[in-house]
Amino acid sequence: MSALQSFAYVATPYTKFAGGIGEAFKLACVATAELIRSGIPAYSPIVQSHPVAIFGGLDPFDHGLWLCMDEPLMQAARALVVVRAEGWEESAGINAELEFFTQANRPIFFFDPGRLTPEMCRPLLAALELGKEAVTA
Repeated sequence: MSALQSFAYVATPYTKFAGGIGEAFKLACVATAELIRSGIPAYSPIVQSHPVAIFGGLDPFDHGLWLCMDEPLMQAARALVVVRAEGWEESAGINAELEFFTQANRPIFFFDPGRLTPEMCRPLLAALELGKEAVTA
């Protein structure tokens, strides 16, 4: 595998997820694991922030706080991966992330939960400059 050049920033619905924020956290964990299992370095702000908010006594619904915390990581990420789970189109966070990556002229990829394939990973891996050899079946 080539040297790590960057990572994919994983956008998943949170406050608009029908099952609530606890289920949204689980979805983000599973989606991020699916990317990592496919050889894609991935960072999910929900995986990072949900337990910090819950166990640290911070407001998990304070978009201003979390977007401010996420911006340096969006700047560092080479690509955005949007997980098209229920509520993604209405998500203020995902809309802000889409706007950021669009304005930064960085690639944006979409996938449905549980449906990531090696063929779908190839363009994402190329965007991250990791090479095709990192894709596993």
